[in-house]
Amino acid sequence: MANLKIVELLSDRMSLEYWFTFPIGVVIATIAMASGVEGATFFTPLFIIGLGLPTEVAVGTGLITEAFGFSSGLYAYVRKGLIDYQLGGRLLLVTIPLALLGTWLAKSIPGDVLKGILGVGLFAIAVSFLRSPKPAAIAVLDQDIETHQDSHPQTCITDATNATYCYTIAHPTEGRILAGLGALFLGMVSTGLGEMNGYFLMQRCRVPSKVAVATSVFIVAITALTASIGHVVQFAHAGDDTLTTVLSLVIFTAPGVLIGAQFGSIVANRLPHHLLERSMGILFVLVGAILLGEITLHHRAIALAWLQNLGCLV
Repeated sequence: MANLKIVELLSDRMSLEYWFTFPIGVVIATIAMASGVEGATFFTPLFIIGLGLPTEVAVGTGLITEAFGFSSGLYAYVRKGLIDYQLGGRLLLVTIPLALLGTWLAKSIPGDVLKGILGVGLFAIAVSFLRSPKPAAIAVLDQDIETHQDSHPQTCITDATNATYCYTIAHPTEGRILAGLGALFLGMVSTGLGEMNGYFLMQRCRVPSKVAVATSVFIVAITALTASIGHVVQFAHAGDDTLTTVLSLVIFTAPGVLIGAQFGSIVANRLPHHLLERSMGILFVLVGAILLGEITLHHRAIALAWLQNLGCLV
């Protein structure tokens, strides 16, 4: 009965002022799914710069929105039979607790510091996209993995088309460390895990590219869902106003990303993936620069005000 009253109270207070995030969500999810970027990498800066939300609220809302978007992509990879659940489960044992740790740390880190971490992270993601390997290089890596596999491979996966991928996972400790760091940043600033996971699973862990991408989506989807639940709990403790703002956004962004995720595969088939990655790299450089520029201007204004006050006192 108490829960019903809370739901009724929130529904009465929820606003329709964020209706425009529905079409924006469709566009962002389309681009994110086509380029293989985590949705929150787009949404969190949008919520900070465009809507002026506090950084920790923007991070949590971005993760909640991403969880809806990844559910669609995850379903597609489940149907294709490309996910290595054994590898995914081992990495989730690391990513889930560290993502929750990140959500806990985020509430005690000043907003400008979180914004700075996000800005620097966007620069790092931009570099990874601008230096990403071309499809020909990935094909060579896949061929090398197949050629130099053990006589008794650790894992064999047969997908929905009856194609079989056999491999032995190399450098598992490195994989856990990198996935753990990505999950920590995912919990704190809503991005980092997918970008850290993808190519690393191919290059260092020697997992075939199709399996690596599908398994990375599986890991990020479950980890993002867990981290978003952690943020929702914090929003509930923060009070009705914060939770109402988040829900007022999610009722529009969630259906937007679910629709956009379906368009993403169409766009991916029609545009060169390498061109998309280069475009995303340039975009993230610009957004990262805007975030860091905002922090600089904010602290400059504070410093000038402090100097003026000091001059008046003198």
